[in-house]
Amino acid sequence: MEPITRRQALALGAWSALGIAVGGVGLASTGLPWAATGVGRGPALREPAAVRSAGGVLRTELVAASEEVELAGRRARVLAYSGAVPATTWRVRPGDRIEVRLVNRLAVPTNLHTHGLSVSPSGSSDNPFLSIAPGEAFDYAFDLPEDHPPGVFWYHPHRHGSVADQVFAGMFGAIVVEDDDDVPDARERVLVISDTTLTPAGAVAPAGAMQRMLGREGELLLVNGQLRPQITARPGERERWRVVNACTSRYLRLALPGQQLHLLGTDSGHEPAPREIEEALLAPGNRIDLLVTMRTGSSELRTLGHDRLSAMAGMMAGAADVSGPGVLADVRVEGQGAATGAAQPAPPRPADADLRGREPDARRAISFSMGMGMGMGPGGGMGPGGMGSFGFDGRAFDESRIDQPVAADAVEEWTISNPTPMDHPFHLHVWPMQVVEADGAAVADVRWRDVVHVPAQGRVVVRIAFTRFSGVTVYHCHILDHEDAGMMATVERAGG
Repeated sequence: MEPITRRQALALGAWSALGIAVGGVGLASTGLPWAATGVGRGPALREPAAVRSAGGVLRTELVAASEEVELAGRRARVLAYSGAVPATTWRVRPGDRIEVRLVNRLAVPTNLHTHGLSVSPSGSSDNPFLSIAPGEAFDYAFDLPEDHPPGVFWYHPHRHGSVADQVFAGMFGAIVVEDDDDVPDARERVLVISDTTLTPAGAVAPAGAMQRMLGREGELLLVNGQLRPQITARPGERERWRVVNACTSRYLRLALPGQQLHLLGTDSGHEPAPREIEEALLAPGNRIDLLVTMRTGSSELRTLGHDRLSAMAGMMAGAADVSGPGVLADVRVEGQGAATGAAQPAPPRPADADLRGREPDARRAISFSMGMGMGMGPGGGMGPGGMGSFGFDGRAFDESRIDQPVAADAVEEWTISNPTPMDHPFHLHVWPMQVVEADGAAVADVRWRDVVHVPAQGRVVVRIAFTRFSGVTVYHCHILDHEDAGMMATVERAGG
């Protein structure tokens, strides 16, 4: 047995204090609300409204406001974009421009992030440093490159310090970048998975200090704002599911027993050919593109559970059910078989770029870090120097500091280490990452992500091509409470 280091001892001490403070509360210590009692037939799945670009431009307005909406089958007071949870799906094509007027009718500042889109981080584009004050409006413009990868992306607030509160309360929507790779004979669905907790009065429950420490998870696990909706299909039908994990902190390990699943892509990355899978792990912020071939019978779309805490951390935190299992939707396949004849194969895709054939221009080591102590940050949250303070390389976020200066057109290799007692999803804005090493082994396939799962006590190696877009943006943990607490840093790509 290896001797425990002083750093490990301090970390365990912090988690011991956390366990005492949390007691039996945990994040979902009694399981999801329907786990023990079962649920009857839920409502038919409804999909978010959609708006599509025309003539190369998508124009829309988002009104951020406190609204009363139907959520999980009841009236609830939430934060929403234009009165809908999830908000409208944007459908665009490579080379399009997205023009969005964001109107802030909240009581606090907000802004807008187009998660996963490879667009400029500056000016009125995907600029995380903008702050739209209450009562103000701002006109965003996002220009997609002509060679932007197709796939499913999403949008949500990114005002540092309030991201988790606003996303947990309902502010998010999907983006689909389309191309000519439509799968023949396939119906398409957008499934935005989120979680939240409502008080008996129907308000979104605030998160306590310990929930923020671990990353809050809601008691209600929702698909398109619905609790365990029904999906119906006929035998032999094929459906293309665009799935977004919009949960604030929850990992999803998705499975649909009894049905045939083929993976088409994850984030902005694509499979060279549809790959049959049994399950898929989505960290917070990840998306997948699935082809589902329907077989007669009843199935449950489930998350099988993912333990994102180390054994010691989970025991001390009293949160055994963090990112635990649950049912998201019921799938009923019945009736006469679909008259589609022999299913046409999915069209081949061009191979994604592979950076492993080029020597990196620079290598960097980046490490998640967690502090300890009992101090509290601004607004009663976990702040720098407090128990559960978060950062990278021993420093909490400071937007006036440039943490990683990058040369124009550089290809870099980043080793991302996680010495903490919990998993962290690493998200880099603007530039996707090619994962070249995970779990201590080289990755055989070409694997592009914008959210990378980094397990507790583990590391991941990625390569990044900074070939376009100058300016300053951020990387951060996509457990959004951790981001708000300071687990975020800046990267500046030089002009040229």
